[in-house]
Parts: sequence; structure tokens; C-alpha cells
Amino acid sequence: MSVPDYMQCAEDHQMVLVVVQPMGIVPEDQFFRIYKRITSVSQVSIRDSQRILFIRYRHHYPPENNDWGDFQTHRKVVGLISVTSCTTAKEWPQTSDRFHGQKEVFGSTLYDSRLLVFGLQGEVAEQQRTDVAFYPSYDDCPDVEKRVEDFVESIFIVLESKRLDRATDKSGDKIQLLCVPFEKKDFVGLDTDSRHYKKRCQGRMRKHVGDLCLQAGMLQDALVHYHMAVELLRSVNDFLWLGAALEGLCSASVIFHYPGGTAGKSGARKPGVSSAADAGKRHRPGAQEVLIDPGALTTNGISADTSTEIGRAKNCLSQEDIIEKYKEAISNYGKYKSAGVIELETCIKAVRVLAIQKRAMEASEFLQNAVYINLGQLSEEEKIQRYSVLSELYELIGFHRKSAFFKRVAAMQCVAPTIPEPGWKACYKLLLETLPGYSLSLDPKDFSKGTHRGWAAVQLRLLHELVYASRRMGNPGLSVRHLSFLLQTMLDFLSDQEKKEVTQSLENYTSKCPGGMEVISLPDGLKLPPVPFTKLPIVFSFSPLTVKALDDILKRCCFSLMCVCVCVADFQWVQGDVCEVQLMVYNPMPFELRVENMGLLTSGVDFESLPAALSLPAESGLYPVTLVGVPRTAGNITINGYHTSVFGVSSDCLLEGLVGVKSSGCMVEVVPSLPRLQLCTSLPRSAHLSSEDLSTSVSLQLFNGETQQLTITLENIGTEMLNTLELTSKTLSTKEKLFGEFLTWDLQDALSHLPLKSGQSVSIPVNISAKLDFSGQENLLHDLNDDGISVTGLPVSSPLRQVLKPRAENKPVGTDASKNEFNHVKTLEAVLTFKYSGGAGQVEGYYRELSLGVRVDVEPSVFFTRVSTLPATSTRQCHLLLDVFNSTEHELTLSAKNNQDLVLHASECQRYTHTHTHTHTHSLTHTESSFIGEMYCCLSG
Repeated sequence: MSVPDYMQCAEDHQMVLVVVQPMGIVPEDQFFRIYKRITSVSQVSIRDSQRILFIRYRHHYPPENNDWGDFQTHRKVVGLISVTSCTTAKEWPQTSDRFHGQKEVFGSTLYDSRLLVFGLQGEVAEQQRTDVAFYPSYDDCPDVEKRVEDFVESIFIVLESKRLDRATDKSGDKIQLLCVPFEKKDFVGLDTDSRHYKKRCQGRMRKHVGDLCLQAGMLQDALVHYHMAVELLRSVNDFLWLGAALEGLCSASVIFHYPGGTAGKSGARKPGVSSAADAGKRHRPGAQEVLIDPGALTTNGISADTSTEIGRAKNCLSQEDIIEKYKEAISNYGKYKSAGVIELETCIKAVRVLAIQKRAMEASEFLQNAVYINLGQLSEEEKIQRYSVLSELYELIGFHRKSAFFKRVAAMQCVAPTIPEPGWKACYKLLLETLPGYSLSLDPKDFSKGTHRGWAAVQLRLLHELVYASRRMGNPGLSVRHLSFLLQTMLDFLSDQEKKEVTQSLENYTSKCPGGMEVISLPDGLKLPPVPFTKLPIVFSFSPLTVKALDDILKRCCFSLMCVCVCVADFQWVQGDVCEVQLMVYNPMPFELRVENMGLLTSGVDFESLPAALSLPAESGLYPVTLVGVPRTAGNITINGYHTSVFGVSSDCLLEGLVGVKSSGCMVEVVPSLPRLQLCTSLPRSAHLSSEDLSTSVSLQLFNGETQQLTITLENIGTEMLNTLELTSKTLSTKEKLFGEFLTWDLQDALSHLPLKSGQSVSIPVNISAKLDFSGQENLLHDLNDDGISVTGLPVSSPLRQVLKPRAENKPVGTDASKNEFNHVKTLEAVLTFKYSGGAGQVEGYYRELSLGVRVDVEPSVFFTRVSTLPATSTRQCHLLLDVFNSTEHELTLSAKNNQDLVLHASECQRYTHTHTHTHTHSLTHTESSFIGEMYCCLSG
């Protein structure tokens, strides 16, 4: 026997084999419709009996396998059903002859046959025949199942008669020697009268009767015959038939223990009545051999009544003993090279039993033995079938990776060099089925849930094979998808050279068929999900930017968290304005990575994304990238991710799929459109003030008492008209004493230009005045005299005066050391805030703020180094003497009320006399302070 049946299972031993074949020209779909209806009659309860006959159908069966029918009766074709089309009476004689010719193929073993004729009507079709059924069409055949049941009952009648004939053989000592095909030449010339020969004949016939009993539904009788056959055949060392007897004993025991079957079918087989009745007779585990009473045997070794033997037999093997007997049977088969198919099928049956018993390791030993069984020269199709069945059996016992290995071997066999037309589609289909065994999934989401599972090297090899197979199938889209999946999920396991090779291949494929985000549906219903390139580049952070980074601040903000996944930003965007999202990305490739068409993915409002193109250096490290877009309508916008095009593959990368980003989206409120101002100043920009978040800043230097004008120009660069404008200032905390206003302006002229249209501008002049008090510093002021008159409001006896250093009389005032002593710079800082609004946003209560920081470094201009008084001619007057020092490098003019001007050159000190009229001596301090203040206010240079 050269063709194995890989679907064999132990319960097949109790089935009779019926072949259903088309005859002539029969449409394939119509044939299989009828075949499905025929096979639905899988078991028939025999009338007037408690037995059930089980049927095994095949639509193709090698005739040479039928020659082994005496060795194991379940291999014998006992029934034939032919299906044919015949439309006219003229065709009928030819159809009938063809049917008889078809019967001759299996004629030596057939018990009965049937011919189903479709399409013939008339006189011929009205003939009543038991072996032929006529139907008008394939759709009009209501009693097919009933005819099949009648056919099966006729087979049972023949089977039962043969069983009885064999069991009650009266031929004396002359028992037929049953042989397998390769044995016939070996028995030529043997002594047929020897005791050894007779025992061989008795043992083989006993085994054959056991097969017939098992098929006829007499399980206990079959067990007894198998036990007795084992003893007889073992005594004569008839190993091949001993193996068959042991296998029959195992099969009967399996049927007894597992009435639901071992083939793994969805519907469990209905147990026979005899099996149910004998279920209580199951003996203890460990029962193996049968005790044979020689008196119970006839002269030919076949007893007509086995009831006494049933009572004395340890009938059924235990579950453990079944496997031991299978091992022994396989060992006996292994002694015969021509029994390789029988040995292989027995291994498969044992594996199915062990799978039910959940003994995976022992099952793997049987499968390992099956792998090395030599079946001679097998065709490529037979090799594919063999490896596929091995894969299924390994899967059955839970050896998933081993299963995947043999399925992959079967896939490679589909495209072997010896095949004229390689089956790349079959190869691809089998390769897909190996993925679970290698812990592979074609969904990239499964690779972002933790550590990598499986052997990466094997997975890479398998993915490369999928790419190649899909290309040979003529489906470049599949090749792009699998290669993209390889690059995305296996990037960490690729060497630098492999990364270059894979990306080059991908670019070659995408030049013909660009990759996208569509789901690819395969013919068998499998769907390949899209593969976004979230690692090319790798994104470590994803942050929408507030509009304050765009030079102005939007007010009426709120902050909340919707859930743990989606956050609501604590700022708003404005309809029609350019909005930004900043990413920190990393290029993991060993070469420059070109990213094209990179933009934002949003939902909620109409959003115009402005794509960007990047060129990231090799292994760039963290690299900042800004993506921009314009919301066209107001509402809530959710930023879901970004899209890219890398190596010709377009990707939609969602935030929920990024390992470095914890949120699945960010929601930003888009408010109605507002005007947008751009601020320019007459002074150059400077660094921002340290304590404030400003749009821009300016800085300048002034001498104490100096005033300078700053011109601020506001241009409406938005699309909405500017309707309202307000300006406020805030002087930042300072310890310095400030005289007068630091910043002053007049906004009326600017307001007269409102509303300000897009593209128009308005200027606002701002006066900056620096008037500080430098008089409180050490060693700058001295006593007027010793009469106790206070200086700058401090009494002579105050603690400050006691720590003042005495003036060095011998130090020249105009020296550099003296000049440096007076070079003290003070700083003033303030913030100008423009609040403005317009358009639809103004109606909703929104406005914008634009802030300008002003920093002024104030240097001292003049110092009063000595102040004293002299009495005048009148008691109501006095002369106030002041030594005035110009600490600047410029010429200054000092002016006071009712006095002449005093011109001071750079670093020059002069005495200034002022005559003052007073009413009371005690008011001198106030008078002097007022005078000094007037001097500062009138300072110019």
C-alpha cells in the first residue's frame, strides 16, 4: 500500500468504506452537493437489531489500497455509489455499461452498489430497479438520503452473512491463509500441513473475524477474537498480522473508552447500543491478556459461540495499556518495509488517542517516529499532505512551534524546484497559518503591549518568506504591507546593514505600489491591518503650543481633565490662526531619514494641516519638530496624532500607539476669530525680563532725570477688524524711590483710528522718564555744620549719620577714584499690556493681550557732595551753599528757580549758591529738600 490516509483514526476500524464517485461529465459543484447529502448518512440503526452500522465515505480511493482489505477490513471498499448525468434514453445504455465498468475496479470486494442518474425522464426512468435511482434534476431529488439508508442496510446484510460464514467455517483443518499483497510470493512452496502453518491461518482468520465483528457492531465479540488472535499469532512469530491484531484490539478498546471519537470532529459519534450495554463490564486498569479455554475452540480454531470466551476474557484494554499495545504494534510493523503506510497511520491513530488523554510528550514520540518512516518515492502533493498533517497533529497536542515548523516545510514544498508550476498561493496561505506558532501576529498593535515574544531570528526569516511569496503571487501591495510590518516590529533586531537592505527593498516596492493605511482583505477572509511607522521616526513627546508662543495671549481660559486618556489643554486656539504642535523625535536608522508630508491628524472641527518635510540625521538624538495647521471653524478640536510618508509608505500614527506618549489625544478649544496684532518698537528688541512671560522686550539706558520717547507700532496682521484697544502699565517691584511717572502716553490718537482693518497700523508714543533719588548712598552727603541741622530729613543724631564715613579732605574730587565712587547704576522695569479684541471672538467675550517689557538702566547725573548754609543780611533769608559734582562724561546745565544756570563740564565740581527766604528756622530741612527736588526736575544735558 503506497498511499496513506492521514485522516485515519481508531474508530475508522468499525466503519465500512463506501466510495462515491462521479461518472461521466458531472458538474463539480452539483456532485459535491449530492456528495454532502450522501455523507450526512454517517450511521444507520439496523432494523430488527440493536446494532448500528457506521459508514466512511471517500470520493477518491486508490485501488491498490483495496488489496489490503483482508489485512484490515475497514480498508476494503464494500460499497460504491456513482453519480452521473443522463439526459436522453439513447445515452442510457452507454451510461449503464460505464457503471458496470466502474464496479469492476472494486468488484472483488464490493458488497453492493448504487447508481444515481440525474436528468433522465421517460420510460427508462420509470423502471423500478434497486441498484439505480432516477431523478429529473439535481434540485429535484428528495429521497437521496432514504435510498442511501436502504443501500447501507443491504451492505449490513452482506457483512453479517460474511461474519457468520467466517465464524462458522466448517472446512475442517483447511482454513484459508489470508495474505497481504507482498506476502503472496513468500508463501509459495510452504508446507500447508505443518502445525505452524495452521496456527498462522487460525490466527489471521481469528483477527479477520474480529474486524468483521467490530464493523457489524459487536464490540465485545471483536475484543475476544482480537485477544485470541494475538495469542495465536505471537506463538508463530507472525509479526505483521500480530501488529494488525494488536491494533484492532487497541481500536476496539478506544471505541469502548471514547464513544465520542478521537478525530476531533464537532459532532460526537453516537455510541452503539452494545457499547452502552457493555459499559458496566469495564475491567480494572492493567488488564491485558485473555485467558483462552482450549475446549472452547473447534478443530479449526474458530468457535461458533463466543459467549463462554466473553465471560472468561479480560475484554477491554485500560487507557494506559492501549498506548503500550500501540507501541508494540508499531514495532511489529517496523519490521516490514512494505508496511510503512500501515505503521504511519497507526502512529497517527495513537497520537489522536494521546491527545485526548493529554499526554503530549508521549504523543510527540509517536510523531517523531512518524517523521522518519520511509514511504519511498512520494509525489510533491503527498509530501505537502504529509507535512501538513504532521503540523495539525503537533497543534493538536499543543506543540505550536513544532506545528508551525512542519507547516512551513509544507509551504516550501509547494514551491519546490521540481514542481513545474509552483503553487505560490498555497505557499503563502500555509505561511500565514504558521504565524501563531512563532508568536507572530500581523497586527502591529500586538507588538506594543510589552516585551517581545518568540525567536526574532525565525520571525524575521518567516516575514521575509511572506514578502517573497506575495511578490511571486503578483501582489506587490502585500509585499509592501509585510515589509512595512517587518520594519516596524523587528526594527530593534535588525543590524545596520539589514536596515539599509530592508529600506532599499521597501523603496523599490513602493515605487510601483505605494503603501497606505487601507485594510488589505485576502481571498480567504483574512484582513491585514495597516502598519503605521510609529518608529520612523520615534516620537518621545507631543505637545500642542499655546498661542502665547505666537506673541500674544488668549484670555478666558479653562483647564480640566476629561479622562485619563484624553486631556483638555489649558489654553485656546483661535479660528483662522496658525496653530503649532511641537514634537521631540529621534531617528533610529544608521542613515539620514527623509520624512515627507508630515502633518497633524485631528477631529472635531475643520482643520487645514500644513504638511512639513524633514531630513533627520543618522541616529540624530532628540530633534525638535513643529507641525502647524489652521483651524477653519470654532469648536473643540482633538489632536489624535500625525501622518507621515516614509520610504513611500503613508502612515497615520495615533497617539495611543506611541510608546513615549501617554495620552491618546489632546483636546483644544478653538474660539471664534479675533484680530491679531504685531508689535514693533523704535528701539531694538532685547532679552525678556526674568520674572515675566512677555511677547517682546526693549531696554535702554538713561541718566537720572532724563526723558526719552518710545514709539510703539501696532499692525493688524489678522483678518478681523480691531474694535477695542486698551493700554495699561505695571512697574515691577523696586526698592528705588521714584519721582513722578515712569511711563506716560496718550492713547486718544490711536483710538481715533479704530476700527483698524487688516493690514493697517497705528503708532503710540510712550514717554520714559527716569527720576530716582541717589542721595541716600554713603559718603555722598555730609553735615551742613555743627548746629544740628538735619540733612535730607535725617537728624544729626540718627544712626545713619553715625555710620557715614567722613569725607577724605585730601582726595581730589575730579580723580578717577572719586569718579568711580559715584558710578552707581539703578534699574527700572515695567510691563506695557495691550488688551484688544474684535470680530466674532469679541461677541463671545474673548480678547487678546500683547505685552511689552521695558527695562531702563539709570545712571546718576549730578551729586551734591557738600551742603552748608551761611547767614544772610536779613534774618528772613539765608544762603544755601551746594558743591555740585557732574559724574557723567557730558556737559550739563543746572537750572533752579530764580537763579542763573550753572554749566558743569564732565567730571567737574562747582559750588552753587542759592539765597532762600524762610519764616522759621525749623523749616530749613523741608526747604532744602524741596530745592534739591527742583534741581533734579530741571536737570538737562
